Amino acid sequence: MSKVLVFGHKNPDTDTITSALSYAYLKQQLGVEAEAVRLGEVNNETKYALEKFGFEAPRLIGNVASEAKEVILVDHNERQQSADGIEEVKVTEVIDHHRIANFETSDPLYYRAEPVGCTATILNKIFKENNVEVPSNVAGLMLSAIISDTLLFKSPTCTEQDVQAGKELAEKAGVNLDEYGLAMLKAGADLSDKSLEDLLSLDAKEFTFGEVKSVVAQVNVVDVNDVLNRKDELVSLLNKNVADNGLNLFFFVVTDILNNDSTAVVVGDAAEAAAKSFGKELVNNLVELPGVVSRKKQIVPVLTEGL
Repeated sequence: MSKVLVFGHKNPDTDTITSALSYAYLKQQLGVEAEAVRLGEVNNETKYALEKFGFEAPRLIGNVASEAKEVILVDHNERQQSADGIEEVKVTEVIDHHRIANFETSDPLYYRAEPVGCTATILNKIFKENNVEVPSNVAGLMLSAIISDTLLFKSPTCTEQDVQAGKELAEKAGVNLDEYGLAMLKAGADLSDKSLEDLLSLDAKEFTFGEVKSVVAQVNVVDVNDVLNRKDELVSLLNKNVADNGLNLFFFVVTDILNNDSTAVVVGDAAEAAAKSFGKELVNNLVELPGVVSRKKQIVPVLTEGL
């Protein structure tokens, strides 16, 4: 049996990295030669989680077709968010919690998509369904993913299933859920070592809304002014990115994890239409989004409908 690669989306976040590692471990226990890999650099929040539970970051790959014939996707399904060369390999499984778009296969596959806050919540069920015990270090990874994706259960994407899985995994991992969760989120919100160029790719995903080719990026902070004080330079970088990549919209969201509010820096010929999707006016490239913290549930669906 040839090796199967397990990976999440480009510009990986904590759920993408830790779910790839966790699911690869499960597949290995079931007799599959699986390897977790990544499609981009690891952010500070994910580094914190990996170090806490004794893991190295997965191997970085380029074109997946040169690495394997079969792959498993976690935490994504949209082709433009996936690996280069994805159309040349066989996707055997998808484990995801996002919308389904721009995805098709020539063969049947195992597809598991549930409307929960985190891929790891689904993985926790799959471990049980296969009668495989989650070891403490893997439990820590999965817990980290849930904390990250639900902002410690404060995001509107969070479900009761996520809360219960988080409590269960915290016990297995041997950590205080609230103390560890806040420390991890703060580690991720520390942008002191990041340039504006870094921020553009920390957690950016490509979307197509009708005819509007877009990137929606998000960074979590404890003080939005850490980013907005550099707004003019940021707008210039966003405009360059739009021009270089033929985009109609770059929607850059700065989320305050303490107050659960966001401000979006928006550029592109669809910028005003994007702001109007939220019932807002675009003012100096800014859109205020009180109470908005979730790209998946509060931003992408609004842009999908509005654009």
